[in-house]
Amino acid sequence: MKKRYTIALCLLLLAFGIPGLQAQSVNPDAEYVKANYQKFEYQIPMRDGVKLFTSVYVPKDRTKKYPFMMDRTPYSVAPYGTDKYKGSLGPSPLFLKDGYIFVYQDVRGRWMSEGIYEEMTPELEKHKTKKDVDEGTDTYDTIDWLLKNVAGNNGKVGVWGISYPGFYTTTALLSRHPALAAASPQAPIADLYRDDAFHNGAFMLVANFGFYPGFTNRQDDKPTQRRGSRVDFGTEDGYKFFLEMGSMRNSNVKYFKDTIRLWNEMMDHPNHDKHWQDRNVLTHLHDIKTAVLVTGGWYDAEDLYGGINTYKVLAKNNPKTPVYWAIGPWVHGGWARGAGDHLGDVEFGGETSPFYRESIEFKFFSHYLKGTGDFNLPKINAFETGVNKWNTYTTWPPKEAAEKNLYFLPNGKLSFTAPAAGESFDEFVSDSNKPVPFINGISTDMNREYMTADQRFAAQRPDVLVYQTDVLADDITLAGDIWANLKVSTTGTDADWIVKVIDVYPDSASSNKFTGKGVVMSGYQQMVRSEAMRGKFRNSFEKPEPFKPGEITPVNFELQDVLHTFKKGHRIMVQVQSTWFPLIDRNTQQFQDIMKAKDSDFKKATHKVYTSKSSPSFLKVRVIEKK
Repeated sequence: MKKRYTIALCLLLLAFGIPGLQAQSVNPDAEYVKANYQKFEYQIPMRDGVKLFTSVYVPKDRTKKYPFMMDRTPYSVAPYGTDKYKGSLGPSPLFLKDGYIFVYQDVRGRWMSEGIYEEMTPELEKHKTKKDVDEGTDTYDTIDWLLKNVAGNNGKVGVWGISYPGFYTTTALLSRHPALAAASPQAPIADLYRDDAFHNGAFMLVANFGFYPGFTNRQDDKPTQRRGSRVDFGTEDGYKFFLEMGSMRNSNVKYFKDTIRLWNEMMDHPNHDKHWQDRNVLTHLHDIKTAVLVTGGWYDAEDLYGGINTYKVLAKNNPKTPVYWAIGPWVHGGWARGAGDHLGDVEFGGETSPFYRESIEFKFFSHYLKGTGDFNLPKINAFETGVNKWNTYTTWPPKEAAEKNLYFLPNGKLSFTAPAAGESFDEFVSDSNKPVPFINGISTDMNREYMTADQRFAAQRPDVLVYQTDVLADDITLAGDIWANLKVSTTGTDADWIVKVIDVYPDSASSNKFTGKGVVMSGYQQMVRSEAMRGKFRNSFEKPEPFKPGEITPVNFELQDVLHTFKKGHRIMVQVQSTWFPLIDRNTQQFQDIMKAKDSDFKKATHKVYTSKSSPSFLKVRVIEKK
């Protein structure tokens, strides 16, 4: 079975030279790079004396002056050696052919750079001494050195990066270097606790377990080209593998043996304590003068939160700065390559990624770095899924989006009308040893298709509650953030709550050219948005609290933003469950540190979701009604 890798893991595999993957990834621009660029390698000194390995590709045509385009990365600037060239340069081939000085840098503590690596280096508000360093100061020192030591530059610098390099792009803004004219954080990690480690306190198991062994190629201050390792699952069945692994403590007992420092940091910090608070870059995004283009995908399984909230915070805190946002129907990094015309069985009405690369990204950097004219980029370019069209806005959420409550009602109903008088609830037994799978298939990966996948397999389970509207008489568009407001009780002292918002297709729906073999689009239950919440964190991510068995308790959490139209003839569905495996780890359903739990700690519990006037459960949404 073909495995699908995240952007980050693909970058690692390419750097490692994994057989087959490189051959499949040969770029037709490789000869152009060699013919038109000269490569240099430098160890650039930082203010504290640490040197960072930097590759610089300079156009051979020295009759012009060029702006810098820089990508700072923990995933290696390979290939190493001035006679070995990348197959392409820049965010897209448009930049390669237009002419820039391209800079790639191994960040502090990674690959061929000196220093000790710290995950999402905490940023400092003040830098009083030369020892007060962070990614912002490293970027400042790098820009200063490049301006003074690389001939032929025009004095302007642009920075871009996807995923982890997106975080380093955000921190480049914090350098506040006057030459930094444009930056594009793309799918950036913003708050490590919320983005990649824990979603509302629920640990993102499958994504992190496979990632950290490969990411960990060194844990000291010695530069190296040594590769990390890959996990040998011994099976293609991730559901089976992780069940047999047992409790989270067994990740070390059976596999990692306490050898991976970054993994242990997650295991040792399940609460949102100072370790994580220091790694939230959003708190520092003020006094930014650089033009910014934030990019993200509605179906980004890794860093949806980071992209959306980096834009929101930048726009709010820096009202006089040109801040742009582009978000399309993409997976993690999907705008940078490929067509962006579908995800799994769901099609988007044509290619969406080339539009971004040509009409948004390229024009943005050309304008701010080269002064090209004809620049009228809207502040927000957002793709409306469901009807498959691009919209532009000046504010987000759109002004016309009205806040409404979508109520869970008895008998599996869902309505904008509140429940009538009376007491009612739905209940199910949650068995942590027989968890609900997050995909209807066999894989050891966090399959990106789960973000739009058919949920009929889950709806049929007794441990999944289903609520749906009547057939819609008119189009209804959800535009903005979604909040789950649940009233629940449990026989245990802790519980996870997973809420999924689903677009139910009519029976008349027909297949498209991307529909998978054996898939029927008639009645398809397309997931639109979903999120998990570890119940003990319902009031505070720093100080968890147990449930009192049998007591009705509010559990409120954000599902994140959408721009999706449920078309006339469709239905809106909500599914509620308490396991989602192995996307997230299992809750013992007892109030305890789950990272230190034993296999014997996992218990069954009966959960109730209340649907009455006195204890209503609902989604708080923003609605644009269309007729």
